[in-house]
Amino acid sequence: MPQPPSPQGLSQSEAGARLARDGPNELTPPRRRTSWHIALEVVREPMLQLLLAAGLIYLVLGDRGEALMLLAFVALTMGITIAQEQRTERALEALRDLTSPRALVLRDGQPVRIAGREVVVGDLLLLNEGDRVPADALVLSANDLQADESLLTGESMAVSKLARPEPASTAASEAVHQVFAGTMLVRGQGLARVTAVGAQSEIGRIGKSLDELQSPDTPLHQQTRRLVRIFSMLGLSLSAVVVAIYGFSRHDWLGGLLAGITLAMSMLPQEFLLILTVFLAMGAWRLSRQQVLARRSATIETLGAATVLCTDKTGTLTQNRMTISELAVLQGTGLERWHSTQADMTTATQQLLEFGLLACERDPIDPMEKAFVALGSAHLNETQRHLDWGLIHEYGLTPGLMAMTHVWQTTTPDLVSVAVKGAPEAVLSLCRLPPEQAQALIDEARRMAALGLRVLGVARARATNGPWPATPQGFDFEMLGLVALMDPLREGVPQAVRECRSAGIRVVMITGDHPTTASAIAAQAGLHLEHPTLLGQDLQAMNDEALLRAVSHTNVFARVQPQQKLRIVQALKQQGQVVAMMGDGVNDAPSLKAAHIGIAMGGRGTDVAREASALVLLDDDFSSVVAAIRQGRRIYDNLRKAMAFVLAVHVPIAGLSLLPLLLGLPLVFTPVHIAFLELLIDPVCSIVFEAEPQEADVMQRPPRDPAAPLFSAELIASSLLQGVLVLTGVGGFFVVLLQLGQPQELARAAAFTALVLSSMAIVIANRSLTGRLMSALTRTNPALWRTLAATVVLLGAALWIAPLRELFRFGALTPALLASAVTLAILMLS
Repeated sequence: MPQPPSPQGLSQSEAGARLARDGPNELTPPRRRTSWHIALEVVREPMLQLLLAAGLIYLVLGDRGEALMLLAFVALTMGITIAQEQRTERALEALRDLTSPRALVLRDGQPVRIAGREVVVGDLLLLNEGDRVPADALVLSANDLQADESLLTGESMAVSKLARPEPASTAASEAVHQVFAGTMLVRGQGLARVTAVGAQSEIGRIGKSLDELQSPDTPLHQQTRRLVRIFSMLGLSLSAVVVAIYGFSRHDWLGGLLAGITLAMSMLPQEFLLILTVFLAMGAWRLSRQQVLARRSATIETLGAATVLCTDKTGTLTQNRMTISELAVLQGTGLERWHSTQADMTTATQQLLEFGLLACERDPIDPMEKAFVALGSAHLNETQRHLDWGLIHEYGLTPGLMAMTHVWQTTTPDLVSVAVKGAPEAVLSLCRLPPEQAQALIDEARRMAALGLRVLGVARARATNGPWPATPQGFDFEMLGLVALMDPLREGVPQAVRECRSAGIRVVMITGDHPTTASAIAAQAGLHLEHPTLLGQDLQAMNDEALLRAVSHTNVFARVQPQQKLRIVQALKQQGQVVAMMGDGVNDAPSLKAAHIGIAMGGRGTDVAREASALVLLDDDFSSVVAAIRQGRRIYDNLRKAMAFVLAVHVPIAGLSLLPLLLGLPLVFTPVHIAFLELLIDPVCSIVFEAEPQEADVMQRPPRDPAAPLFSAELIASSLLQGVLVLTGVGGFFVVLLQLGQPQELARAAAFTALVLSSMAIVIANRSLTGRLMSALTRTNPALWRTLAATVVLLGAALWIAPLRELFRFGALTPALLASAVTLAILMLS
């Protein structure tokens, strides 16, 4: 057994042995997804497997042109997916801290600065304000040591740490005697012995719990899989029937096999995979331009179905920086107040701020002291800030007196000025006020606290230069007043909450902070507060049934622990809600991963939170969530338009492949025609819908039902009607041309042209969900006209470039037949 460390710290050799035994002080990095891993995931998709099978069959049959077209589409789909996934992963890596925090440790009795990953259990850490703690450790000595643990607990206020000299047999103590990995020291100095590193630390244990949670598939992904299976089964079944009919009726089994494959190709819904991939990849790109990183792009459209948005408070709704909100100066038995909305200060309020600033460090790290410096710079001149005074003595916070006292040497050699700030009751105990004045300040402090503000008392004293008293109680202090600080809302949060409400999305705050503070921030943000705040301890006592009832109406949860956050999210999901969860801390990570959409803060958030999330807000702006929700709804609307188009256009393609076999007519299409239509024309036309602008009511309607089918009955009926009309028109056109004695190559060219142009008409007709033709024609979408022009060029190449015309078995189209095809397409549009 290695011996406990001496006050000299570990030796270099012992530290090296422990590092080799326990491994580096870092969380297990996420397994990197290589291009091969991503490609394997894509290949597992049923749709892509069908495409590969079709391509291989054509290759075996010797139809290399058709096989190469199919395989090229497979390669294109895989390329799009891999490129998008890799770009997202690279962007995420850029967010991570590439270096671990540096640590100052005692090794062989000497302070040594090492990488945080080299810290081992038993190391003695030298702690200083401004340091990020590299590992969990027991505090052995402390001088006014305070830590910001908001990333771990959700509590916005710094936590004081007290020393607990540790006998060799004593295990780690309670939290007040411990500092934790990942937290920031905002004040003081100390010495601590490392008790846990890496995955064994508090931050590591929470991170490990994520492995037990599985991110759910999005509803759209599940529906798309189901739709693909239905189309595939239907297409393969009909293909088998066609092979049998062709073989028995015409005694040409090879021709029957080719006809069956042609029909299968006409019905295989390969466009669905392309549409989903392109729409979500483009959606991720559009979101990135709005400072939102989509780690898993499939969750983007799920935002459009979100019914509940759960958010942390500290650093999510608020800025995680303190500002001074109010000053209250004692004037006799009354109070003179100043609010941050006021431009000017009176002499009395300036004096209160002056001595509050003197009770701070010159270059503070503590967020509250930074607030004093910021306000002092705005309202005090250089003389009032006393930049020429020198700090000659200070008294730190103690359990018996929660106040900080500074003694300053003034410009008069024998005169010193003393400033103290701290808990109101502590400062009041130093001033010995008359009961009525003390009560007035106590009542004011309670009023401020009820608003969710952090309240400090400030007092001053004058003394002659000489031996200092052992405690601040030795000075004759004069009470100046109270300072109220707040962690302000992020700009735009109330507007974002209002937009969520208008979109039918309920906003719920889940925080580890004090209930009074949580309720005050929730009210400022505009959350509905008809029901009281629910505390974590009350939640803990609830069974699952009681919790389900509580989460149905409670919008603010305070003093909540990480596992309780997870219970809340799971209860909301059990109610059928689509849950989006925002957060930035380690304590948010399990609920981020369990939610349908986990949204992490990119700037301030922890790596654990970002790894657990589906979306990362790069600018830490709560308002970006509204943009993401709007984008998700637009994507889903446009997906429906594109899917409706694909369904409509498949009807005439499949019908024109099947009917000639049943009616004994020459084939309209061969495999090359189907490949041209489905691998070039249809996907290109479908991409037009991705660029469609949002509908006017996109954020004024309730969230869609995630369980609702992708195709509603109305949409299916409309698409089938469009398809049947085109099938009837183009099929009748083909039959008439044959009856008029036109060669089948010429009739095929005319029918093919009419079908392509009619498909373009279907694109235009499906641009608007309202179904109004004028709206469809006037909506702005430059991609539409570029795509339609490209389609016309491709069609012209197939009709008038001789080698291509021979490949397609077309005759030379006359102007009269071309005009007839164009007229037919216009009739389809109307």
